Amino acid sequence: MANKTTAPTPRPITLEGWVKLLEGVHLPVPQASHDLVCRAITDSRRSLRDIAELMQDSPALALSVIREANHHTHGSLAEPAENLEVAINRLGLKRTEELLARLPSLPEPQIPVALRQLQLISQHATQQANGFFASRLARLWQDIHWGSLLFLSPLWPLTLTHPRLLGEWELRVIHKGQSASKVERELFGVRLLNICLALVEAWRLPIWVAQGYRLLLNERRELVKVLRIARDSEHPLRQQNRLDDDPALRHWLNQPANTVLLANGLALSAHHAWDSTHSTRWQYLTSLYLQMSMDEVQQQLHQQAANSARHHAMPDLWHPAQALIWPWGSRRIHPGLLPPPPPSPEDLSQWRKQCSALLVEPSPFSNAMHLTTSARDALAACGMRRVMILMADRNQTSVRVHQIAGLPQEAAAMSFPIGQSKVLQRLLAQQAQVRLSPQNNAQFSALLPPGLRSLFRGEHLLLRSLACNGRVIMLVVADQGGGPLSDVTVQAFGKTVQCIERALHTFTNRGR
Repeated sequence: MANKTTAPTPRPITLEGWVKLLEGVHLPVPQASHDLVCRAITDSRRSLRDIAELMQDSPALALSVIREANHHTHGSLAEPAENLEVAINRLGLKRTEELLARLPSLPEPQIPVALRQLQLISQHATQQANGFFASRLARLWQDIHWGSLLFLSPLWPLTLTHPRLLGEWELRVIHKGQSASKVERELFGVRLLNICLALVEAWRLPIWVAQGYRLLLNERRELVKVLRIARDSEHPLRQQNRLDDDPALRHWLNQPANTVLLANGLALSAHHAWDSTHSTRWQYLTSLYLQMSMDEVQQQLHQQAANSARHHAMPDLWHPAQALIWPWGSRRIHPGLLPPPPPSPEDLSQWRKQCSALLVEPSPFSNAMHLTTSARDALAACGMRRVMILMADRNQTSVRVHQIAGLPQEAAAMSFPIGQSKVLQRLLAQQAQVRLSPQNNAQFSALLPPGLRSLFRGEHLLLRSLACNGRVIMLVVADQGGGPLSDVTVQAFGKTVQCIERALHTFTNRGR
């Protein structure tokens, strides 16, 4: 396995860097939608509304057209296009057709699952928005519809450039309850909400989208006040009295722009669990906003989810409507909380082949790099997704990276002083193994070099030192992506390092 980075592009650490990167991403459009819209544009019998309705089935296409229209009016006195029909009218059919020709189009199964999954959540949010709010605020239905569909759109390009970062954010913040601000600064260098707001402003998306992000960033105090009132849902009269006592808060709550945030909160939280704290919070807020009972809110919420699934669900994507038939309290387990599947027969065959190569006598390896390359491939074949092999220097003052797999390329040039880490000191003093788990993770993580720990994020990790002629010369660090370790792979790891030790002995003592 060749050394390569797991992310297709370098990871920015500043707001400006993220905006520059994500603005340059061209979102793929499903081939079927692309062809259908192209034919409609050249059909003189089709109206702009007809074309706009066809585009709605592809969120990426709708975003691209609205962005393009607002880019052309940037700097002018014209208000940003708030919906697709206005955007097409401003661009004209010729420029719209030219834009379509520039957009990448792929068969839907070839579009990355992470992008399609996030767009499905946006479509679910739009369904909730139309069901809860559009009929009650009929004059504003277009603002509600397009604001809801595009609210999460700043994250769409992120699913193409750094899908694993978003996946890790979901695992740590939603499923493990870690601090969002801490996790985001570690993963992105800046708050995720700031990235989203900056892109919304750069793309000149509908104003309600920007208002939603500003509320989450700057108006948390009002949100907390309203939520406290909303939780008193069994006493609606008392709720109204408390709002009457604070007219400014009532005005803040009743802004139509809040419908976009509520719809996305309902859809995004339901994606994880119907009865989670996050989901209940958005249900309470919607109940207070619409002055509906919680029973009515939940009934309509589930009904709209089922409608969304009928229109937008795909076999390889998760829709929360699927969980409505489960026993109440059941949860979909995040893949990062499950042990990976055991190696396939083909993987095990490849692993045995790699281990056999390590056991050949006399040693077939011409130098240490040749040997560690074979060792790295054997470790990857036994099921390890991230591997680092380090060699100790002669004085055992530091360990230097010799091989990597599944890690960023810059990790190949790293070295770590032994004296600054008690775990490294223990491992280099004599042959030993340390296994990190949720029970001891905090204890051992604090004793590892920060640079090493940042490469192997997660609560599960194996560290093993290997000796030759009574002296530790090699350190192996490996995991299965940071999640739980498969028992089969842990056993295979143990057998693999035994083979590597045997290869080290044969290689070191050749010719004696």
